[in-house]
This record gives sequence, structure tokens and C-alpha cells, in this order.
Amino acid sequence: MTEYTRRTDLVAIDAVLISHHARLRMFERNVSTDDLLAVVAFGEVIETYPDDEPCPSALILGFINQVAYHVVVALCADHVRVVTVYLPDDERWVESRRRRETA
Repeated sequence: MTEYTRRTDLVAIDAVLISHHARLRMFERNVSTDDLLAVVAFGEVIETYPDDEPCPSALILGFINQVAYHVVVALCADHVRVVTVYLPDDERWVESRRRRETA
């Protein structure tokens, strides 16, 4: 089973935990739960952090109403945990997908 399939399956069975921090960021940015879940299920993984504890995590790029969002998730054995949601900063990201080189 691929990571993509696992993410979509976990979202489909409602095995998603949204952290308090992520809920606050969603409220600040007017992101609905349905939009967030669509990004988690179908967004593009642009970075992975396999050594994160307690579960490996990933940075997902998705679009809500044609606006780029980054969602950090931990992919645990039996659920996905949403850690945070933010708007990528153009000064730090190229086309919201690649980190800019720093001097």
C-alpha cells in the first residue's frame, strides 16, 4: 500500500485527528474541515520527515479556492494527525513546492 493510498484510506474512514494548534490555524485562515481533509487525502507530498516521533510526518501542498496551503501531518499506523496548516511564504518557497536556497 502506498503512502497516498494509506492517507486517502484513513481520511475515508474518518481516522483523522486535528490538533488544537491546527484548529486554531484553520480558524485564522478560514479553512473548513472538508477543505482540510481534501488536502490531506489528495494533496501533493512535497517533503517527508521519516524520523519524526511518534510517527513519520510529511508536508503536503494543496489548493483551497485556488490558494496554496501547506499542511503538516503525522502518518501513524491507525490515523493521520494534522499538526498545522499555513500559507506558504513566497520568500521561503518557490511556487509553494520547493524551499528557496538560503545564502
